[in-house]
Amino acid sequence: MKSTALPKLIFMTDEDRQKDPFPTLRCLPSGSAVILRHYKDPARVELASRLINETRGKKIKILISGDIRLATKVGAQGIHIPEFMAQHCSWTWQNWRKPTWLITAAAHSPKALIRAKKLGAHAALLSPVFSTNSHPNAPPLGVLKFTAWCKKSPLTVYALGGVTQTNARRLKNSNIQGIAGISAFINKH
Repeated sequence: MKSTALPKLIFMTDEDRQKDPFPTLRCLPSGSAVILRHYKDPARVELASRLINETRGKKIKILISGDIRLATKVGAQGIHIPEFMAQHCSWTWQNWRKPTWLITAAAHSPKALIRAKKLGAHAALLSPVFSTNSHPNAPPLGVLKFTAWCKKSPLTVYALGGVTQTNARRLKNSNIQGIAGISAFINKH
């Protein structure tokens, strides 16, 4: 998949910080993507189906995090591999993979970026760039380390973790494809 086919913005759902992702989904520009997390939601299958239906005919990709069977069942446009799954991932998921899917993976280190590439991801969400509400105890990479890791990455990178419109400007020389996040999207409406 060419980097021109990759979205610039990726909204990640968060069942604790925004139970209903639809207000944010409706504000996303064409060409964006949504990663459905909502791992503990008992209605996750229905939520995934609703997201697919809501974006039908729009240029917004829905990726399912951590559940390739669900992604296949609802007709998602891809999957997201959390880092904890990538560390223990067997290659059996590759048998389910659709050739048109967008595959993203979470990464928190250069080793994780390499692992994501080996798993067949098109892009990695590298985090946390800045301090973040999602992982308040995780030390942020900061602009210099983040940029260095991006430039050495074997695959396309998205900035994740505490990224806002204001501090995103500080990443202009990091060669990122775009921004992924939660707060950057839910605090806009």
